[in-house]
Amino acid sequence: SYRISLSCFPASWHFSLSPLVLPSVPLPSFRQLLFFGLLVGLLGLIYLLLCMPFIYLDTKHLARVTDVEATDTSNHNLNYGLVVDCGSSGSRVFVYCWPRHNGNPHDLLDIRQMRDQHRKPVVMKIKPGISALAKTPEKASDYIHPLLSFAARNIPKHKHQETPLYILCTAGMRVLPDSQQEALLEDLRTDIPVRFNFLFSDSHVEVISGKQEGVYAWIGINFVLGKFNHVDSERDAVVEVQVPGDQQEALVRTRTTGVLDMGGVSTQIAYEVPKTVSFASPQQEEVAKNLLAEFNLGCDAHRTEHVYRVYVSTFLGFGGNAARQRYEESIVMNTLTKNKLLGQHVGETGESPLLDPCLPSDLQDEVGPATQKLHLLGTGDFDHCRQLLQPFLNHTNETHCSLNGIYQPPIDYPNSQFYGFSEFYYCTEDVLRMGGDFNSSKYASAAKSYCATQWRTLKERFDSGLYGSHADVHRLKYQCFKSAWMYEVFHTGFSFPMDYKNLRTALLVYDKEVQWTLGAILYRTRFLPLRDIQQESLKGVHSHWRHSFSFVNNHYLFLACFLVVLLSILLYLLRLRRIHSCTTQRCTPSTVKWLEEGLRSHPLPITL
Repeated sequence: SYRISLSCFPASWHFSLSPLVLPSVPLPSFRQLLFFGLLVGLLGLIYLLLCMPFIYLDTKHLARVTDVEATDTSNHNLNYGLVVDCGSSGSRVFVYCWPRHNGNPHDLLDIRQMRDQHRKPVVMKIKPGISALAKTPEKASDYIHPLLSFAARNIPKHKHQETPLYILCTAGMRVLPDSQQEALLEDLRTDIPVRFNFLFSDSHVEVISGKQEGVYAWIGINFVLGKFNHVDSERDAVVEVQVPGDQQEALVRTRTTGVLDMGGVSTQIAYEVPKTVSFASPQQEEVAKNLLAEFNLGCDAHRTEHVYRVYVSTFLGFGGNAARQRYEESIVMNTLTKNKLLGQHVGETGESPLLDPCLPSDLQDEVGPATQKLHLLGTGDFDHCRQLLQPFLNHTNETHCSLNGIYQPPIDYPNSQFYGFSEFYYCTEDVLRMGGDFNSSKYASAAKSYCATQWRTLKERFDSGLYGSHADVHRLKYQCFKSAWMYEVFHTGFSFPMDYKNLRTALLVYDKEVQWTLGAILYRTRFLPLRDIQQESLKGVHSHWRHSFSFVNNHYLFLACFLVVLLSILLYLLRLRRIHSCTTQRCTPSTVKWLEEGLRSHPLPITL
């Protein structure tokens, strides 16, 4: 009998055919074989083309997808880093991790937040803020000890000595005198290396400025959004950049995202300035130097693809709650002065309240100190409220100026994108249910309708659960004011056009809260990839090439085996066709018996 053996690891096939059945096998013609081969080859090509884009997208968007799986602490190629955020109300430690760098100097570290076995971010917070220890600085290390102990328990012990630790203090420490700041920092510098084995030096603990904090927040958000991946910038919106200090032609790369953040006390704006800016005066240039930050996120100082020029400005007193407080203080002072001059009693009792267009219709409220209480009655006039708030912006008509007359570089509005956080999101979503892509005319119409609604009706809707889960009675009372304030800050203060379409208000980015600490560790560990790049250059092979294409190679191997099997079948069928042709030509009824006996006595093995 004929025995055929076909092998392609990990599978092999064996089967036999007897020559007695050859005449009954329907053998295809050459055209049919050719058509069959082309059809199967086409199917294999389609399979490869369908698989490759998904493989490609998996590797390209790896850093953009939120990693919600528990961190595998048994992975020896995983590195760790710690950032302690010492804020005004408390301190938090964030534990980050990242795999070994892929060896490509164009790529940044793939840093993500560490997650425990329950897939929760590894974070711990303590209260109060470290500034509360200003008079007892010797207790600073004891204060921070629980945070570092918590981090040490979550990081494998053999990784401690190569895990960088950064302790960065913000607003609460900035208001302290320099001597008190230094006393607290010195206690940390002295005691932490004795108690813990983390990678820690004197420069790893400091009080950062508001500008630094804003830059770190900008870096973190753009990193999560994948804006630092320039490999496939043709798929995303691009911008032409004049690299600071580089006289070569402009660089075209992925457009980054600007950040607007309005808290309770302050408002902040941060965005990339791609073009070299000109100044109206030497004084303006001097001010701009304190607001523009130029830095290189890449590990190679000679490469310019990750050099950025970012404008950051923080406006104290321009947050939602602080603005309302300034507004109330103003109307109390103006009303009392006017009453005294004209002999009136407006606002002194509930029967003769002061009409406030920034409160919902018919809402009664009291403002001012206990000895000078002023009774208010809301009229819910959104447009009138906006007009009353414009003077509080301290906006001037000078060129390139924003809130408080502070310098602001020009923005290419048609080719820009901004994310609005905190109050920008709460104002649009909690009550108006319009979070996401911002439409100014629709927002103004919804805010106007809300302000004009009777307070009793608003309360009924709230009690029925028609508003967002974050909404409370305080939000309902001051939604009208904050809607008008956000609108004016955005359009009048920052000069965004009324038809601007590229603002997206959000609470999370890819379903997670992005902290400025992510940007801090990304910037401060930017030179760590050099170690992996040097190791890869010694090996002579890029680990990135091996790891990125290992899955692709498996598909190529499968396709190659498939083609070998296909070719073997085709060759065998051609051979059978040839044998069958010879048999039909030579065989007659008188010779068939002889042929059968000959074949039985002389087996002919065929192996492909």
